[in-house]
Amino acid sequence: MTGAAPSAAAAPPAKARSYFRRLARYYLWFTLCFGLFLGALAILENEGMPRQWIGHLYMFATIVLYAIIGVVSRTSNVSEYYVAGRRVPALFNGMATAADWISAASFISLAGTLYLHGFDALAYVMGWTGGYCLVALLIAPYLRRFAQYTIPDFLAARYGGDTGTRRGNVVRALAVGATIVVSFTYVVAQIYAVGLIASRFTGVDFSVGIFLGLASILVCSFLGGMRAITWTQVAQYIIILVAFLIPTIWLSVKFAGNPVPQVAYGSVLPKLAKREAQLALDPREAEVRHAFRARADDYEARLAGLPHSWEAGKIDAQHRLDKARSHSASLGEVRTAERELLDYPRTAEEAVHVWSEQRAANLARAQPPEPHAEPFPGKTRQESDIRRNNFLALVFCLMFGTAALPHILMRAYTTPSVHETRVSVFWTLFFILLIYLTMPALAVLAKYDIYTALVGTGYDALPTWVSYWANVDKANPLISIVDVNHDGIVQLAEIAIDGDMLTLATPEIGGLPYVISGLVAAGGLAAALSTADGLLLAISNALSHDIYFKIVDPGASTQKRVTISKLLLLAVAFIAAYVASQKPADILSLVGAAFSLAGSTMFPALVAGVFWKRANFAGAIAGMATGFIVCTYYMLHTNPMLGGSLDAVWFHIAPISAGVFGVPAGALALVAVSLATRPPPRESGGLVDHIRAPE
Repeated sequence: MTGAAPSAAAAPPAKARSYFRRLARYYLWFTLCFGLFLGALAILENEGMPRQWIGHLYMFATIVLYAIIGVVSRTSNVSEYYVAGRRVPALFNGMATAADWISAASFISLAGTLYLHGFDALAYVMGWTGGYCLVALLIAPYLRRFAQYTIPDFLAARYGGDTGTRRGNVVRALAVGATIVVSFTYVVAQIYAVGLIASRFTGVDFSVGIFLGLASILVCSFLGGMRAITWTQVAQYIIILVAFLIPTIWLSVKFAGNPVPQVAYGSVLPKLAKREAQLALDPREAEVRHAFRARADDYEARLAGLPHSWEAGKIDAQHRLDKARSHSASLGEVRTAERELLDYPRTAEEAVHVWSEQRAANLARAQPPEPHAEPFPGKTRQESDIRRNNFLALVFCLMFGTAALPHILMRAYTTPSVHETRVSVFWTLFFILLIYLTMPALAVLAKYDIYTALVGTGYDALPTWVSYWANVDKANPLISIVDVNHDGIVQLAEIAIDGDMLTLATPEIGGLPYVISGLVAAGGLAAALSTADGLLLAISNALSHDIYFKIVDPGASTQKRVTISKLLLLAVAFIAAYVASQKPADILSLVGAAFSLAGSTMFPALVAGVFWKRANFAGAIAGMATGFIVCTYYMLHTNPMLGGSLDAVWFHIAPISAGVFGVPAGALALVAVSLATRPPPRESGGLVDHIRAPE
């Protein structure tokens, strides 16, 4: 399978149908074998196989599966490596794109975000699905008619003229820079998720888990490029779908007696609202919230008393340790005192940062639970308006970011024709919605289970999954339950859950056997790996094709181009793995930054390049640079994790929605500079006519 494949566009309809049927048969057999594998593991678990072995079997089987597809699909042909030979049928391209899209942020983090933030988190569902409508209407079909390899290819041809010209190289270099920044930010989040899943289900260290997952990523993208990635992603989508639906359907039947999650969602939501109202009025909950308020006030007093409060606190911590040692306290008490001293801020400046975070965290837990289904709740009209504006801003950023993501738009080049590209986007939306319409239901069902089963449980009867997940990452526990009011009963306010664990823990929360937990982990791993494959290929192709071949060495042979791409992919993968091992931020924050950057930098230039002939070289440069600068400036100056301050926000818009300023700024700069400078050459207008011509 290393030679060039004939183009399906040129093949007779009978041959294309035969190719489609052959693919369908392969994946039906794969689905059947996957079902038998699950059944065998369920039997082994019932016979007493240890959980860790089941986790190892899942990891081993999925990595071997992806490796086999990568080896079978290996290629050195440029068209096959970059665009899968432009012969992927619309249905399968839709499945592959959906797998590419349903990243770790979607599979792992989105349900948890819906659990934690309720209605507000629907912005992700609306923004990401709405973005595909923009892809279908404004960009994807026209890129397919252009029929090259990368997004910088299109921008260079549209705004810079012929390949090799100075202007073309400048546009290409800017587009490559944007592709690298956006894709690298996104891929770090995926590799971080791989480490989280691998460490949870194999027991290895987080950093080791990252590099285990990296082996699976590289064996596909390194050997076969887009061809291997495409056929792997189709298999990964099947795993993702099965893994997500089984526990959700189980919870639907458990709480609503209905196997359709979307229907169960409607019947459980009123029950959840009733339970929320009960907890809001519970005096024991109020007692716990009051304790958190007192802790927040204590941190506020410490901040007001700096630097003397820091000095006094350090002396007290040392005194408690000395007292524990001198009075022959238990080993646990001594270790606790030692940990308190080690965790104490080293300087007064560090204390400002640490105590401010702890004050904010305690204030958040002192607030009563917000109704899950209430849109934009707030104590005042202004607070409600701010939340509504942030909701709309996030939808805006996610929509325009989706329509400009290089690794998603690259898939428009892989279908046999423009018509197939349009149909492919329909199938992509269909396969994405199978998951996205289920996520709100999963969040509500899991929330109702925790609010009714976990809340009110005695601390001596906590379910085993709580301690299991609390020990996955001891430095930053994914779940923490502490008896704040010392009544021996779990209150809602005493539970702190990281949203990234909710989907992975759902089978255990719902009481399903561990084999389903392993299945969900395999689904999360498939989601992270499929997206990471596409992102790494987008980066390496941009560097090898757009920089090396188009600018540095236009005479390079096809074999040399593919080899360079593989080596660059290897280098970028290891750099991304190292950055992910440092745990730079939570998954959803990293992904949100990528969307804002993509929309701000690429969207105006892409859409104007298709629909506005007057857009020229100077306008495109100004638009891309302005959008990137405005978006980056806003994120750096408002995101506390990047050294900024929330006090610097504009119109109360959160840092994750920086694109709400970057996209309009880029579009205005593109229009203004294009109108103020010479019109583009006639060839640019001819390219627009060509890509917009009817089929």
